[in-house]
Amino acid sequence: MKAVWYERNGGAKEVLIFGDLPTPQPAENEVRVQLFASGVNPSDVKSRLARPLQDPFIVPHSDGAGIIDAIGQGVDPARLGERVWVWNAQWQRSMGTSAQYVCLPSEQAVHLPDSTSFQEGACMGIPGLTALQAVRIAGDVTKQTVLVTGASSAVGHYVTQMLKRLGANVIGTVGSAAKAAHAKEAGADNCLFYKTDDVVAQVKDLTHGKGVDTIIDMDFSTTISWIAQGILRPHGHLVCYGSNPPLEVPVMFRPLLFNSVTVSFFLVYDLPVQQRGPCVQILNRMLENKQLKHTIGATFALQDTVEAHLTVESGKTIGNVVIDIEH
Repeated sequence: MKAVWYERNGGAKEVLIFGDLPTPQPAENEVRVQLFASGVNPSDVKSRLARPLQDPFIVPHSDGAGIIDAIGQGVDPARLGERVWVWNAQWQRSMGTSAQYVCLPSEQAVHLPDSTSFQEGACMGIPGLTALQAVRIAGDVTKQTVLVTGASSAVGHYVTQMLKRLGANVIGTVGSAAKAAHAKEAGADNCLFYKTDDVVAQVKDLTHGKGVDTIIDMDFSTTISWIAQGILRPHGHLVCYGSNPPLEVPVMFRPLLFNSVTVSFFLVYDLPVQQRGPCVQILNRMLENKQLKHTIGATFALQDTVEAHLTVESGKTIGNVVIDIEH
């Protein structure tokens, strides 16, 4: 099969290889997915750059979508020919979705509604599930004001849509006018430019000095300092799924303690079954009911995966970056 892989850490141009690998065969309780789309996420770039290899080579990307074309022993034969999206394809294993085929446990291949394209399905594993889990952890947000950092990002765009469906008022941070328009199209009520605006002062102005009720956050390194300045109301809730460098972040204890702030972290790759199961069901129900808007910002052929990684690294594209896989 055609695939892209790397054998050492480094820059995309230096380490990504396009070529042929053996077509995998499903083991017991596994399915083989003939992939038509592979989602490229910032975590894929970070892994290629710096995560030590535990295997001779890595076929990157955890997200993808396609059709089950082979099954292992113990899998219902009715699954043959099923359209699916996949999660955690390359999490703690060597074989991801930047290939024509991937084998993985049957439960990691989720039914893809006919109304959802393969490209859109390839955005569900990390962006879709991260957004939904963050919103679920946030709890009842009806009539609350929620700050979404990176509201135009792949995750933030889904978060904003989900919050608005639940009746929240959404303030989003963005990096440009175009990204502000994208966030507002998803339902953001206000957008603040984190590069130039005094975000804390503007949030206080928008909330009449009270601060927001909840923050759904992609950059703990910045947001924790905002909390110390009162951007989050007393008894507020920070839900965090990521951070930019530095990864050793100083935390001011007294503002957290004296304001009884709740801080929740989660890693989408490591969701317990009792959390992931409901997320998958709810997300698929939203797909079936066409309740989510998807934005494919850029597409590339498999042989152009280097350019796809560079596009993700640049951070300039609005929407998800997806590899279209031909057979």
